[in-house]
Amino acid sequence: MEPPAVPEEEEEEEEEEGAVPLSMAPGPVGCQLFGYVGIEAVLDQMKIKTMKTGFEFNIMVVGQSGLGKSTMVNTLFKSKVSRKSSQPGQEERIPKTVQLQSITHIIQEKGVKMKLTVTDTPGFGDQINNDNCWDPIIKYINEQYERYLREEILITRKRKIPDTRVHGCVYFVPPTGHWLRPLDLEFMRRLSKIVNVVPVIAKADTLTLEERAEFKQRIQEDLRTHAISVYPQEDFDQDPEDRALNNRIREKIPFAVVGADQEHQVNGKRVLGRKTKWGIIEVENPAHCEFPLLQDLLIRSHLQDLKDITHNVHYESYRVRRLNESNRPGLGPLNGLPAKGEASSHL
Repeated sequence: MEPPAVPEEEEEEEEEEGAVPLSMAPGPVGCQLFGYVGIEAVLDQMKIKTMKTGFEFNIMVVGQSGLGKSTMVNTLFKSKVSRKSSQPGQEERIPKTVQLQSITHIIQEKGVKMKLTVTDTPGFGDQINNDNCWDPIIKYINEQYERYLREEILITRKRKIPDTRVHGCVYFVPPTGHWLRPLDLEFMRRLSKIVNVVPVIAKADTLTLEERAEFKQRIQEDLRTHAISVYPQEDFDQDPEDRALNNRIREKIPFAVVGADQEHQVNGKRVLGRKTKWGIIEVENPAHCEFPLLQDLLIRSHLQDLKDITHNVHYESYRVRRLNESNRPGLGPLNGLPAKGEASSHL
C-alpha cells in the first residue's frame, strides 16, 4: 500500500521552514584546489592589455610663483613635460587672476604608454588680495567630472571614456618655517573634499634640517586642528597592510622636496641635482630631501590608488549630487544633464 500523498501546499511549507534565509546564508568558502587552474594568468592578461592601450594620469600643481613647480614636474617624470618647458624663451608674466593651463604628453617606458596631463595654475597666491583664488581651480576640477559624467550617461557611449579628471593635486607650501598661511589652510580645506591633495614643502633646501622638521610638525598640527584630510586619507585604507604602509607615509607628509632637471657629476656618477656654493643637492638622495618619497607615492606605489579614489569617491560624490539635482522636481536640466522627464532619451 502506497503512503498517502502529501499536499503540495504542505510540501512548500516544509521546504520554506528548512530553507536558510538569504541574510543567514554562509559567505564564500575557500576551496582547496587539486590541480592547476591558471587564475594568476589574468595578471599577465591585464599587463598585456595595459601595454597595448596605455593609461591616463592627470596631475595638477598649485602654488605661488617661484616655488619650482615646473622643475618639480620635470624631475618627477624625467622629461620636459611642464608648461614652461613647452614654451621656451617665452617671458613669464604673473597673471592678474588665476589661469589654468594644461599640457598633455605621451610618455613611454619599457613598452608602457602613459598619457600624462599636467595642469598648472599661474597666478594662484600671487595677488595682494587672494580671496576666492581657489574658485577657478574648483570650477576646473568639477568641469572635468561633468565632462566624464556627460559621456557616461549616453546610451551609445565610447568604449573607453576619455578621462580628464584630476587624479592628484600637488600643493606647494612656501618654505617659511612658521605655520601654514590662512590661504594654504582654506585651499586645502576646500580642495581636499573634491580631489586628492598632496602637500609638499617647496624648495626645502632653504631650510636647515632642524627648521624643516619643526615646520613639518607645525603643518601636521595645522592639518589635524582644521580637520583637513590630505592624501592618503585614513578613511580609505582597505586593509591592515594598506593602513601600515599609509601610516608611514602620513608620518612624512608634507614631503620636503627639492626639484632639479639637470645632471651633475658626483663621485664619478651623473645625478639629478642642484648646484650650490656648498655642493650638489641630489634630489633622488633620501639623505638630501624627500623627493624620492613623493615620486614613489605619485607614480611607483599609489598611482592606481589615486585613480581609484578619484573615480570611486570624489567623482562618485559629484555624480550622485548632479543626478539628484537634475531629477529634483521643478528643476530644469543643469549644465547639459537631462531633466527627469527627458531621462528616457539619454539615460
